[in-house]
Amino acid sequence: MSAVSPNQAPDLAWLLKGLAEEVPVIRGSVLLSSDGMLKAAHGLDRASSEQFAALASGLFSIARSAGTKFDNSNEVRQVVAELKSSQLFISWAGFNSVLAVLAKGEADPAVVGFEMARLIKAVRPFLDTAARPPATAPGDRNP
Repeated sequence: MSAVSPNQAPDLAWLLKGLAEEVPVIRGSVLLSSDGMLKAAHGLDRASSEQFAALASGLFSIARSAGTKFDNSNEVRQVVAELKSSQLFISWAGFNSVLAVLAKGEADPAVVGFEMARLIKAVRPFLDTAARPPATAPGDRNP
């Protein structure tokens, strides 16, 4: 099952499907903008994909804050969370983009992380998310 936002080409969902085929322990994955907007998903219904994107964005943001405070850098390579019967992997995927994967509990973290990194490296320019224009206040006029 794939969910794709209306403004995103379906080929990104195809990439996520390919990742799941390469690593069968992957239950679902999402590609999102760093501020939590869903770009593409595979393996989850639309509502779960959007919720997973929001959660991944929050965890990624917390990791960036920790890096800024304790590592003198806001660069995050990967966030991993081990749950009761699942594992979450969240990785930087290019400019303003994050890749999040939900895997089964028995997944080998090294394999999942390696395949995520391989996918990101292979198609990084296509994963970038354009910066959003600054918001304008009500009543402001564009010349």
